[in-house]
Amino acid sequence: MRTGSEPTTARSPLRTRFWLSVWGLVWAVFGTVAFALADRMGWAVACGVLALIVAVDMTFIVRHIRQGPHYQPGPDIPPYNPPEDR
Repeated sequence: MRTGSEPTTARSPLRTRFWLSVWGLVWAVFGTVAFALADRMGWAVACGVLALIVAVDMTFIVRHIRQGPHYQPGPDIPPYNPPEDR
């Protein structure tokens, strides 16, 4: 149920997703290099594809972070009424 305090108390998970993506990208690149040096090309390609997917996800995350906050109702908008059929 909406209480009306969401615009001031909501927290975005984008920064957490960004840092988890950085962590995943570091490990995927490390895995790509390590498997390539160990002559395991199948695993190196798999880690490379994973690194590419993580990099694309990071670009979307950074784009969303740079967009800034989206529309949130202001304090003059009352909270939603609870459903009547409870």
